[in-house]
Amino acid sequence: MSEEESGMNLADALSGRAGLKGVRWLLLGAEPREVLRHELSALLSAPGMLGASHLRHAKFRVKPDVKLSAYFDVSIRARGSGGQTRAIAVMWKPKWRAEKVAAGWATPDVAQMEVEALRCGLAAPFRRLTARVPGWRMYIQVSPLDPCFPQLVRASDPEHVQNMLAIAKTSNGGAPGWWLASHYAVTSIKYQPGQRHVLRYDSAEAGGETIFAKLYKGEEGSRISTVVTQVADWLASHQEGVACLRPLGQAPDEAVVLYPLLTGTPLHQSLRRPGRRTWRHLELAGQALSVLHQAPQVAELPGPRSFEAEITEVEHKCDFVPLLLPSAGAAIESLIGRARDLYERLPQEPPTFTHGDFKAEHFWVNPRGLTLMDFDASGLADPALDVGRFLADLALWYAIWQQPGLKQGQESFLAGYAPGASRERLVRARLYEALELVRCTGRRLSLFDRDWAGRVRRLLGCAAALLDDLSAGGMTLRMRPSAGTRLSKRRPIGKPLRRRGSL
Repeated sequence: MSEEESGMNLADALSGRAGLKGVRWLLLGAEPREVLRHELSALLSAPGMLGASHLRHAKFRVKPDVKLSAYFDVSIRARGSGGQTRAIAVMWKPKWRAEKVAAGWATPDVAQMEVEALRCGLAAPFRRLTARVPGWRMYIQVSPLDPCFPQLVRASDPEHVQNMLAIAKTSNGGAPGWWLASHYAVTSIKYQPGQRHVLRYDSAEAGGETIFAKLYKGEEGSRISTVVTQVADWLASHQEGVACLRPLGQAPDEAVVLYPLLTGTPLHQSLRRPGRRTWRHLELAGQALSVLHQAPQVAELPGPRSFEAEITEVEHKCDFVPLLLPSAGAAIESLIGRARDLYERLPQEPPTFTHGDFKAEHFWVNPRGLTLMDFDASGLADPALDVGRFLADLALWYAIWQQPGLKQGQESFLAGYAPGASRERLVRARLYEALELVRCTGRRLSLFDRDWAGRVRRLLGCAAALLDDLSAGGMTLRMRPSAGTRLSKRRPIGKPLRRRGSL
């Protein structure tokens, strides 16, 4: 390893002292990439099998310990086949504490999981699924290994999958319309050790369905499945044109919830070239959220979530931003302080059911209208939280796509939501919008994006402008239908839904 030749000091890069340049060097630099390729090649059963790698996502955290995590898709060339793509996770830490290693990666359970993966043929063509590189403070983990989700190996084994799906189908009353194939090919869609995993099961038989498996810890999967089913029933009875993605079933023993293939396109993609159809879909999203906020008591909901809990999460997600962009530190601290002061002066209301992660990419557009997914963060909270997050999400996507018309998009959404909401709730929503814009700097922006620093500054500037407007007692948006949309008549909650044609 030649840190001097690279012009970058490893310790400075890992600690954050080298700023954004150091983090980008670890993620994209020629020398760290060469080290990673060398270590991955050593894990493979034969030389020359390692192909290209694609960096999908990266996260930098300061507390409780400094850690940089990167998630790659790696192409593997195999003789006699078309090859495969394998998900890997790479972590860098300045100090690997012995107790941390013992708590996760170096336990007998991990060795047993690795043996199980090798026995089932899931590791091949890898000989091993983990590697530590002390000289680079690096730890490599290859799917399907994760000590925090011991069921991941079994859920990735095609033979076990077929049995698991058969049990889930039976326990779900036969799951009408779900045809069970005799064999499934398994693909890792999301591999983030310690956090979340999503697998895709593709039928090897013509006409078979594609199924997605989402893994959870403990009883969380069963709880989420119950919540989604209740909320989906409520929305179906009170809202046209929007449905929830219902689980196909679950495998409680494996903490796995199964979902059908969702057809269509994510709503946020239409923001690249917004038009009347986009405005209509945004209005529908607002109507659906209004209905969700009026849902009766939903079983097994966590909460209520407080404003201080939201502040704490924003601070946690953004803890690294001042380290990489020092000028942002004072701005973030000031914005959070101003938001707290404003909140204390605003009228409050009892918590309601909230989606918790309400954003455009969780809506999919299809011929029937919209389908809403991912209720993992749902709970009891201020309904203004969902509204503010969606407004901030629109602001983020309009900025990413570099499209004008943000105000029209937000007005369309509020045209659907606002008729059933108090002005006080909408004022609090703008406060949550400002907080969400701050959180986006640490949660939603890509560290390896060339304009990361510029986007951070712009989002913080937008948050400051919102708080200025609220402090002055103004509202920057009128709650009216935007051009090309017609505000649909509201049906009182509880009145049976009369079905009409789809959009």
